Amino acid sequence: MAFLTKEQILEALDLQTEVVEVPEWGGDVLVKGLSGAERDTLESEIVTRKGKNTTVNLVNLRAKMVARSVVDPETHKRLFTDADVQALGKKSAIALQRVFDVAQRLAGMSSDDVEELTKNSESEPSDDSGSGSL
Repeated sequence: MAFLTKEQILEALDLQTEVVEVPEWGGDVLVKGLSGAERDTLESEIVTRKGKNTTVNLVNLRAKMVARSVVDPETHKRLFTDADVQALGKKSAIALQRVFDVAQRLAGMSSDDVEELTKNSESEPSDDSGSGSL
């Protein structure tokens, strides 16, 4: 197997996409996996560490992930901005969960990742459904 060059790595189109049918919204959306920087930003919004204390904030987590992951099929640019998260969070929980599940998988995030992030934490109240995913 040949070793990759820096240029080959940086030029690789490695973010996967997947079409998700959302009947509650009347059609399909294109979901894109997060880049490393996008995932780090999302995780930093979820977990805050001050000294030995860790605070976990899962409020509107699904809407945050969906806003970062749903993209325009032509340009692959985000359909939603961070300012849209509150409005998106008011949409159907079933629809958000369906898109969230795909976005979570494409971002390489698992329940184990959440456990690692929140280990030894004092959790804030959240809207987590306890569904076994993020």
